Amino acid sequence: MTTRLNGATPDVSEKRVIGNVLRGSIGNLIEWYDWYAYAAFTTYFAKSFFPTSDTTAAFLGTAAVFAVGFLMRPLGGWMLGRFADRFGRRSALVLSVTLMAGGSLLIAVTPSYRTIGIAAPILLLTARLIQGLSVGGEYSTSATYLSEVATPGKRGFYSSFQYVTLYGGQLLALGLQLVLQALLTEQQLTAWGWRIAFGVGTIAALTVMWLRRGMDESESYRREAGETKGERGTLRALAKYPKEIALVVGLTLGGTVGFYTFATYSQKFLENTAHIPRRQVTVVLFCAILVAATLQPLAGRLSDRIGRRPLLLFFGIGGTLLTVPLMTVMGSTRNPVGAFFLVLAGLVIVAGYTSINAIVKAELFPTKIRALGVGLPYALTVAIFGGTAELIAQALKSAGHEPVFFWYVAGCVLVSLIVYGTMRETSKSSELEHRPEELPQQR
Repeated sequence: MTTRLNGATPDVSEKRVIGNVLRGSIGNLIEWYDWYAYAAFTTYFAKSFFPTSDTTAAFLGTAAVFAVGFLMRPLGGWMLGRFADRFGRRSALVLSVTLMAGGSLLIAVTPSYRTIGIAAPILLLTARLIQGLSVGGEYSTSATYLSEVATPGKRGFYSSFQYVTLYGGQLLALGLQLVLQALLTEQQLTAWGWRIAFGVGTIAALTVMWLRRGMDESESYRREAGETKGERGTLRALAKYPKEIALVVGLTLGGTVGFYTFATYSQKFLENTAHIPRRQVTVVLFCAILVAATLQPLAGRLSDRIGRRPLLLFFGIGGTLLTVPLMTVMGSTRNPVGAFFLVLAGLVIVAGYTSINAIVKAELFPTKIRALGVGLPYALTVAIFGGTAELIAQALKSAGHEPVFFWYVAGCVLVSLIVYGTMRETSKSSELEHRPEELPQQR
């Protein structure tokens, strides 16, 4: 007799599990490529939308739009998380990538400030709001989908591919930047070349939209689709899990600030503070992120063996103690090789969070509320802390107090470290392993 669990089942072949993970991940890859193309090409298009002779001021304008885009992520986490819990993970994933295609297309075709005036930054802002809505829903649904279709005992490994593809999206953005830097002059990239990145993103997102229509629905969702439908994906149902909501916030706070500091802001930091040439910075970040991406499944698999908390504690302790020294030395280095190892060190520390954050959050909630439970509190925390990290950094630099930002990052990680030290080991009490009839009715 085969025992079915609330997720992948023993009678589902490993080959099919891998196929589902790959199909779920490729869309995530393109979604994050589109999201990070903005960060990667900011240095080229900043003055097209915010014309100024002060580079820091132009970066501050695009950073503000970057941060505002994050404000839509909670709305996306709520809308698409609710949609995924009520109508299926596959349908929500198709919808999220469609929204991303629209946002990328709008950025690609929006004229510069010199051509249409104030309408240019307004359209840029509109595009980022659409993309923020998309990413807010993408995270919750893909985290839920990958966790549910994974083989029991290997959930940490398979769900880690969410951040493999997240890093992969950033690598694609940086890789295309390297290609365009080789093919075009600095003037051409600044004038129009950056638009190629968003055109590529639009075509890729539309392709993924078509591919996702053929994905298998999560077995967990199919099994419970007809049960308690009135409560599925509702805020009332989510409100029964206040402790789990608080855990998601605490888990995310330090992780999102640390991630965006080392994975995205470091590009501007090395260029604008360390004064390393732009093209060298692109190579440094590309190589560091490539190594970091390969670490995700290794760390995820390790969590399947030793538990999730040891990896979270590794990140919490490392991030609290080493962020300030790493950022201080990074700001004074002029050696690209040294910069590579410093950025990589930060990303290795952050891997303790990124590799398993999806599975830890998915293990907290039952199927009927999982996508919303993972997505909404996560997106709120990312919007408040992750989305503003670069804006705070640029503002402090502009005010002449840049080192304060290093302490801010370390302080955010410390808050999460306290949560990691007091939380339960989720792999031993996972809602993913409960049968539907065993799911708690009340908290």
